[in-house]
Amino acid sequence: MNLSRSLPAWRVALFVFVVSAITWLGATNIRAIISLVLLKPGTLEFEAYFAPEAEREMFRLISTTSVIIIFSYICALISSIVFLSTTPLKLKEHGWLMMSALLFYLFVPVELFTMYIEGKMIYLEFFTTAENEVFRELLLSRIGALAGTPFIAQLCYYTIIALAIFQPLERPPTSST
Repeated sequence: MNLSRSLPAWRVALFVFVVSAITWLGATNIRAIISLVLLKPGTLEFEAYFAPEAEREMFRLISTTSVIIIFSYICALISSIVFLSTTPLKLKEHGWLMMSALLFYLFVPVELFTMYIEGKMIYLEFFTTAENEVFRELLLSRIGALAGTPFIAQLCYYTIIALAIFQPLERPPTSST
């Protein structure tokens, strides 16, 4: 195979990043919808009309979605590092890329902390026979984690999409002598 015709690593990393980010953000929205169905609107109180079996199935769906979220987030994180380290784009000339990277990496600790809580839920779902009350506590701790910072992170991730589309803060290339 001719190496000059192969795809550059940054293009492959960008493709993997885009696919995994779409999967990750989509699954995050699905998990949020499932979680909010369990709660009374505007509160952190659980609806009383769910049968225990139905509630257990909702927790199973949340756990399954969390597996997808964790896997796709890790793929997105690794591919973004590869992309930024191999891309010919200079962050000084492409302010939108710099802002996107800052917004993405700023919330890595938040995502890791919430993944820890999700990991507990996944473990309890697939490897134990925990009661619904344990899942309720974990779900409430996940929703209230870090005083709403995960929600702010979600808004920042959608801002990254807008930055990538409109690409503000472009500078002309610097001439090198």
